[in-house]
Amino acid sequence: MRRLFLVTTLIAALASTVVLTIDASASTETSRRFDSASGLAGASSPDRLASDVAAARLATEQYANNLRRATAAGYRIITRMIPNMGYHYLNPRVTGFNLRKPAALVYEHIGGKWRLGALEWVFTSRPATAPLPGARYGVFDAACHYVDGTFVVAREQAMCAATSPQTGAAFGFWHPRLITLHLWVWYPNPSGIYTGTNPLVAPFNGG
Repeated sequence: MRRLFLVTTLIAALASTVVLTIDASASTETSRRFDSASGLAGASSPDRLASDVAAARLATEQYANNLRRATAAGYRIITRMIPNMGYHYLNPRVTGFNLRKPAALVYEHIGGKWRLGALEWVFTSRPATAPLPGARYGVFDAACHYVDGTFVVAREQAMCAATSPQTGAAFGFWHPRLITLHLWVWYPNPSGIYTGTNPLVAPFNGG
């Protein structure tokens, strides 16, 4: 039942975000509507992004150096350390795009300590309207995920083993190819605030 709940809530979250896909050529009117919705009608993109980053930091400050609090709030591991990125923790109860409640938290780990680096949202297709100004995207191939954070790329769920080939952990869920949106609000990223990988995270790659 727990596995079924995770899969169904993840699917619901993905389905509800399809409409939030981005197109760099979005019209001025569309941009104006989003500015108004965020309380920043008429604000320039840099101003709006700065305000969005501040809002996201305030909303996730409680998790910045406290992984235990994040897991208590429903975030659970879905990947171990991805080089130059981090450990990913997903909250299957989060649906749609919510700046103040990201679908996933990306943590760095070193010396027994956890530090939040980036926030992340996932989409089943490239969004047509920007949820954030100037958003850029990455891709996560279809994969089988296991309860300890190990995963195996697989084009369909039928290819997922009942246990992790690496560790023997139980199967958690499978997802199709996803479009990802990272927002590095807790760790500087010289490659850009939306870029999935971060060269400054390299010292954390050993986990």
